[in-house]
Amino acid sequence: MILNIAAYRFVAIDDAQAIVDRLRAEAERNDLRGTVLVAPEGINLFLAGVQAKVESFLAALRADARFAGIEIKRSWSEVVPFARLKVNAKREIIAFRRDSDPAGERAPALAPSTLARWIERGRDDDGRRVVLLDTRNRTEVVHGTFAGALTLPIDKFTDLPAAMESQRAALADATVVSFCTGGIRCEKAALWMQANGFARVWQLDGGILGYFEHVGGNGYDGGCFVFDERVALDPALQPLRDATLPA
Repeated sequence: MILNIAAYRFVAIDDAQAIVDRLRAEAERNDLRGTVLVAPEGINLFLAGVQAKVESFLAALRADARFAGIEIKRSWSEVVPFARLKVNAKREIIAFRRDSDPAGERAPALAPSTLARWIERGRDDDGRRVVLLDTRNRTEVVHGTFAGALTLPIDKFTDLPAAMESQRAALADATVVSFCTGGIRCEKAALWMQANGFARVWQLDGGILGYFEHVGGNGYDGGCFVFDERVALDPALQPLRDATLPA
């Protein structure tokens, strides 16, 4: 079986190209395929390979103190779901083009188990209504999302701020929990919302994949789109293919 990993970490980086060169060599040495992005704000990676070789790569990655605490989301497949290896330096690990400092203080993070409890109760711990905000684009949402989630008519993440302006009044009395695939977008979105007058905003720690790993599919409809040849994963983190959905 092939081990697939997804991970990110917002941390200040001033030597992005040097890290790119080192991690590319390490991934090549371990015959891994997938994508690694490094930017001044942090690192984002989706990689797959034989388990022992993935673990060897992770040991090398964590040898850098900046990445020692990186959290890894794991799933399995019969074959490597990536055609090749790409390791690149970028301006952002996910383009947002808004003032934010995700490498600084995090937005409040909500544990999957807490969100599952809130979904079951229909309220947060203070009795407020909960709105789950899907920060992904509409192509991804087609494959699945949380039941009753607020989804936005956006095609790229940079469209989110404009789309959220029309939701401001409707969310004034709610606790908002932003979510995405693995955590990057919902973390950036939560920071932006906090800085722009939205009250009581949380991010789902680890995103949908982290929720599946720790809780399963409680309150979730369908699968989670992933950025590889598996297309989407079900709550058991197994490939979910449906001919009626876009491939």
